[in-house]
Amino acid sequence: MKGEKSAGKFFTDVSRSPYFWPMIFLLALMTFNIAFTERFGVIEIKDGHLYGNIIDILRRSVPTMLLGAGMTLVIATSGIDLSVGAVIAVAGAISALLARDGYPLPAILLLPLAASVAAGFWNGFLVAKIGIQPFVATLILMVSGRGIAQLLCGGQIIKFSNPAFEYISSGFIAGLPFGLYLAAAVLCGVWLLTRRTALGLFIESIGINPVASGYVGISATRIKLLVYMFSGFCAGMAGLVLTTEIRGADANNVGLNLELDAILATVIGGTAMTGGKFYLAGSVIGALIIQTLTTTILARGVARPATLVVKAIVVILISLIQSPAFRAQFTRARRAEKART
Repeated sequence: MKGEKSAGKFFTDVSRSPYFWPMIFLLALMTFNIAFTERFGVIEIKDGHLYGNIIDILRRSVPTMLLGAGMTLVIATSGIDLSVGAVIAVAGAISALLARDGYPLPAILLLPLAASVAAGFWNGFLVAKIGIQPFVATLILMVSGRGIAQLLCGGQIIKFSNPAFEYISSGFIAGLPFGLYLAAAVLCGVWLLTRRTALGLFIESIGINPVASGYVGISATRIKLLVYMFSGFCAGMAGLVLTTEIRGADANNVGLNLELDAILATVIGGTAMTGGKFYLAGSVIGALIIQTLTTTILARGVARPATLVVKAIVVILISLIQSPAFRAQFTRARRAEKART
């Protein structure tokens, strides 16, 4: 009896972790695919590189992981960034034009990232300095940014051939895609800055109570500018990855709706839309869940237009399971049913 109580207490404590239910759902998805999707768990070695569905999920999750890192910090300040998809298109257009015209690799990498950081600064300026609601401020760039990308491309798909630039998506290190190392470097850098310095505490305090934060000397304006600029940087990185995947710039489609995936990954990972505490590792798990779910849906033969509906249903279920209020209400209802019977 004592052992049962200890086990129950242990499960209750573990289940309170923001990572518990997302990990359970990710493991359930992986188990389902290994059991019912042919060759899902098979990983092959070709020319010293690892290939397989699991490797493909990791590789395709890289853009969402990058966007999720920036989105997590923005949401932690009680903000939101709807413009990341458009910033991806702008970064992709600039990099493709530079690669096509034969510019050196540093210019191909740095100029799009500089433009992306500038776009993030614009969002932060509207939110922190002008006082526009984050939803409206970033919606402005969401609409205009893709138009800017289309103007840069002249309404055409810009193709290029630059092996050094294409290494971002096609290269491998120690058998794994280079993009995974890129995402890991960004995420580790953010984790060190936010968990090994006071920056993370400043971000959370602004999200919880910006007025009180100001009284103790924390500049909400500077912090918000910083996180929106970082979100723009992450969008630029994702733009480089996606552009090298197709070896071209498609301003109409690249990054389309990825802002929604980034927001979903952040929320699934446990970061509340109201701001405050944030969980970078949870956002990574959320990105993996979204990509695994997309792969599962397509593998089961579900029509592509229906994937958004299925994804929405699953996200609702995960959100409900994560909600302490919902779990408490469900437990009370189950106890009441037992009492009646």
